This record gives sequence, C-alpha cells and structure tokens, in this order.
Amino acid sequence: MDAVDRRRFLQAVGPASLIPTLPGSMFAQATGVPGSRIVEEVAAGSPEDGQKPKYNIKFAVIGVEHNHILSITAAMLRGGGELVYVYTPNTAYPKGLADFKARYPQAKVARSEDEILNDPEIQLVCSALIPDQRAPLGIRVMRHGKDYLADKPGIVTLEQLAEVRKVIKETGRTYGILFSERLEVRAAIKAGELIKAGAIGKVVQTINIAPHQISAPTRPDWFWDASRYGGILCDIGSHQMDQFVYYTGSTVADVTASQVANVRYPQYPKFQDFGDMMVHGNAGAGYVRLDWFTPDGLGVWGDGRLFILGTEGYMELRKYADIDGRKGGNHLFVVDQKVQRYIDCKNVYLPFGPQFVADVVNRTHIAQDQTQALLATELVLKAQKNAKTLTFTS
Repeated sequence: MDAVDRRRFLQAVGPASLIPTLPGSMFAQATGVPGSRIVEEVAAGSPEDGQKPKYNIKFAVIGVEHNHILSITAAMLRGGGELVYVYTPNTAYPKGLADFKARYPQAKVARSEDEILNDPEIQLVCSALIPDQRAPLGIRVMRHGKDYLADKPGIVTLEQLAEVRKVIKETGRTYGILFSERLEVRAAIKAGELIKAGAIGKVVQTINIAPHQISAPTRPDWFWDASRYGGILCDIGSHQMDQFVYYTGSTVADVTASQVANVRYPQYPKFQDFGDMMVHGNAGAGYVRLDWFTPDGLGVWGDGRLFILGTEGYMELRKYADIDGRKGGNHLFVVDQKVQRYIDCKNVYLPFGPQFVADVVNRTHIAQDQTQALLATELVLKAQKNAKTLTFTS
C-alpha cells in the first residue's frame, strides 16, 4: 500500500475503526511502529522425567510443623530416597504427624530423635520443625555424620549461621535448604537454563514481588512471633534472596536497605506482614517486596512474580497465576533483541530431588551450591536484623 492509498484508506474508515481490525503487522505499518514477532511455545520435558533414579539412600523426617515437609519428602522420594522414619517432638501439633502419615504411611514413627540419629543406615534427615529449631537440629544431624535438608528459613539468626558454617567445616556434611520457589518451580528452572545459555546477556538485576495468602485461622501460635519464624525478610524473603544470588551469580553481596511493618495485625504485635529490601552483589543488584496481603479472590496462595533484567533482554516469571487469563502457573515471558516469547513451562523437568540424592552419595553440591545457599541466608539475616520498622498512622 503506497502513501496515497494508505491516506485514502484511513480517511475512509477512520482511525477508531481501523486499530481493532487490522493484524498487528498492518497496524505497525499504518502507525509507523516497527513490527515485533511474538512466539508462543511449550517447553519440552526431559528424558529423565519418570525414569528410575540412579541412586538410592535411606532418609528420615524430624519435624512436621509446616506442610512444606510433604513436598520436601516428595522430592526425596522422586530422587531415589527411601523414607524410613518420621518423628515430631511437638506433641502439641498432632495434626502434622497425622497428615504426614496419611500421605506417607510407609514411614515408621520413631520413638525419639536419637533413634534416628543413631541409626547408621540413615544418610539424610529432612525437617520442617518450627523455624528457630531447624538450625540446632541440623547441627546435631551433621555431628552424627548425616546430611540435612531443611525447609526455609533454614536458619533464623546470624549466631545460628556462624555455628552452622563451623560444623559444616568440621564434619564435611551438607546443610541443605529447600528454597522451593526456585528449586521446585518449573518456570524458574527454565529461566535458569536460558540465562546460562546467554538468552538475555549478562544479568543486571532481579526484582521479586512475593505476595502470600495468610489464611490466619490455620496458623499456629509460632507463626505470629518473629523470634520463632525469623521475621518476614528471613522467612519468605529467603526464597527471593536465593534467586538473586543464583540468577546474578553473585559470590559476594551485601544489603543496601531494608524495612518491615505490621500493617494489618495489631493484635499480633510480634508479627510482620510487609517488608522489602535492596541488595547489591559483585555480579548484580536485587530488590524484593514481601507481603501477607494476597486476597482470596486470586484463587491461589500468591501471585509470585520475578523480573530478571539482562544486558540483551529481560524475563518475567508468573510462577503461580497469570491474571491476564492463562490457566495455571509456570508462565515465562522472554524478550530479547529479536522476538517476544511466551513459554509454557508445565512440562519442564524438576531436577532437585535426583540431584540432591546424588549429592548425598557422591559428596557433591550439584543440586544446591552450599556457599550460595548460606550467602542467601546471610543476606536475609542481615536485612532482618538491620531493618527499619515502619509505622503507618493514617
């Protein structure tokens, strides 16, 4: 269409009727905006998915105070673990043990922690104890010659972190923390693969928006006490700091600023329902916003979003929901110098379970880099300790 014909066409139909009816490429021509190619794809699965695990270990569970222990156990079983024992020292929470046994009836209920720690066949202990008890348990586990995998937050004070590092060095054992929002999210796995392949150049910054649904009536007493769960930055923020460290590749980092608040729950003065933090590392920068304000209307527990800025493009992950209308979660959007891509990641293989079991056998750190995990932990503990407390008076 030459310039004269285009002018006559626009005059005949009018701009208001033209824009909704023309295909994107014609609209770009009519308005002078360069066209952009949009590609939609479904990420392929892996031949490893569904295969028999290469390695086998025997493991036990101590502490079922958070239902994350169900998915932690599932990951170890997927990886080749044989569940032998379960034990909970919290007799005030019988529902946790009942739910666990309903899901995993093969687990023998141990008579004590010592029965597990003194069993030479147990190679790994997994735990979702009350958060302030997780590091002391992990230290006892490692000193008994076993590896450890905790729910997040795996450590709630800098003093605990120092002791964990000391015992790792003394024993040579592994102190794992299952940051599930990266390690068990298919879109996050795919994003890591693409970043390693150079899809968006060098990563410059990560931005995490991490809202959570509080479901207040279901929460135990310790949930409302920051000294027990570590505070909002330490607790749910540990997921996001793991992502900052991993995707930027930072090996040295520090906290730029942090703040917390209790906006909605004055009846629980030790609780924090909002927080954010800025960090900087030797390979990138990061920002994290956390809250407990997800409304019931969303339909899932949180609209977790991750933005990764690179020198040659950027990514957005909609991990659990896409309010634009796509069903389910694991949505990955990638924009580079040539194309916009939407990748449905529902089929992406989750490697953490098999890799962690292999690490226990081979004394490696493929599933989770030990140094990275503890750096992410150190950052949230510093952010929590030094956070400014906000007060909203109106």
